[in-house]
Amino acid sequence: MQSRRENELLRQKLDALARRIFGVSSEALDPAQLQLLLRLPELAMQPVIPPPAPPVVEKRQPVVRQARAPRLPEHLPVVEEVIEPEPVKQKPEDWRCIGQEVSEQLDYEPARFLRRRLIRKKYVHRVELDLAPVIAPLPERLLERSLPAPGLLAHILVSKYCDHLPLYRQEQIYAQRHQVQLPRQTLARWVALAADWLQPIYEQIRTGVLAGGYVQVDETPIQYLEPGNGRTKQGYLWTGSRPGADVFFHWETSRATACLDRVIPISFKGTIQCDGYAAYRAFANGRGQAIELAGCWAHVRRKFHEALASSPRIAGWLLHQIQHLYRIEARLREQRAGPQLRAAVRASESQPIVKRLERALVKLKAGKHPLPQSQLGTAMDYALGQWRTLETYLTDGRVEIDNNLVENAIRPTAIGKKNWLFVGEADAGQRSAIIYTLIESCRRRDLDPYAYLKDVLTRLPHMTNHQITEVLPAAWNKARPSLPLHIPS
Repeated sequence: MQSRRENELLRQKLDALARRIFGVSSEALDPAQLQLLLRLPELAMQPVIPPPAPPVVEKRQPVVRQARAPRLPEHLPVVEEVIEPEPVKQKPEDWRCIGQEVSEQLDYEPARFLRRRLIRKKYVHRVELDLAPVIAPLPERLLERSLPAPGLLAHILVSKYCDHLPLYRQEQIYAQRHQVQLPRQTLARWVALAADWLQPIYEQIRTGVLAGGYVQVDETPIQYLEPGNGRTKQGYLWTGSRPGADVFFHWETSRATACLDRVIPISFKGTIQCDGYAAYRAFANGRGQAIELAGCWAHVRRKFHEALASSPRIAGWLLHQIQHLYRIEARLREQRAGPQLRAAVRASESQPIVKRLERALVKLKAGKHPLPQSQLGTAMDYALGQWRTLETYLTDGRVEIDNNLVENAIRPTAIGKKNWLFVGEADAGQRSAIIYTLIESCRRRDLDPYAYLKDVLTRLPHMTNHQITEVLPAAWNKARPSLPLHIPS
């Protein structure tokens, strides 16, 4: 009997692993599918009835055609080329134009390097010959006598942190396609130079995210190179996000509770939304009453979704209840409800569902089934262990139902590390965190990160610390209205 249970648990784990690797990543379920799962035992006892013949369709419904979008975007610059007939070229005075036919193609010019030459002329006075020659001062640069211009630095940063091109691939592209030799070590120094200049903007963004008293926090592992022996070790990018505002990244070489003291300053008082990782609870306990934790219903839903194959009836009913909670949140988003309205609707509609879920989980836990080691038992233990934090969003209208927004902010880093595999060293991790912060803040506002970084790196040498707020992504977007460029995730 014991061996049979162990085999069943192992089979469930193997099935879950196969679904995680090869299956659909979304946990969304069709309502009809949930109803079917709940009625499986009832349907199994019914006799099989052949399906009726399909009805004959007499008339086909007319298809409503949507208006076609323009073939070419209207905002693109136009390069005109006029082609004259050969007889007109020979004797243009004999011909009179009566019209024209226009055809268009979509073309592309690859990026190009250029030598930006600054010429400063010297002058001497024609009359007062004793005066010293005059010459315009050299504009301030990011680094005196530095070779890269702001446009090149912005391109390197966007290529690596937005387009996920490692520096060694950029080195190859520049050499093979443009015949410009830029060693990878040189590119790395330029990335460090740009990150040092962008750090004051990063600090302002981080302060703004934490100023609201509510922040979503998550972490993702990233390998970094250990100096001396050529091995890699595992570090972490900790991510903080406030819905409707910016996001910031912070680099640490571990996942310990002590790291959160450097991610969240001692002055922070409010709500932190996170998953069930024990470090968050230990961190909140260490701060006393200053920190309140909010749980993530998406993590609970994900665990019950994994148990759906082995326990379709119970897991299906629990998922059906959680789906009700998400439908309420979808309706509130459509209404663009504020914190007060969200708290009121959640108290009247969501709270009874949450209480019903809690009673069901407690009753199931008190019974002999399911087994604690099973997928359903593990999901129930996780949900009940996080229950008080899962209820936080019911009374606080600022808090989201889940942590998906901060997880979405982490996705670009996950794509990037598949290409560049690891950061060069531990110190390079924080430089990556600074640049990812600005890139993701541009992404949230549909800004072109290249245009933003080029402009900011051009202006920073002339600015003081009190002017940094003028080049934050939000302020830059208002001061420089331009056509937004959507950046796919």
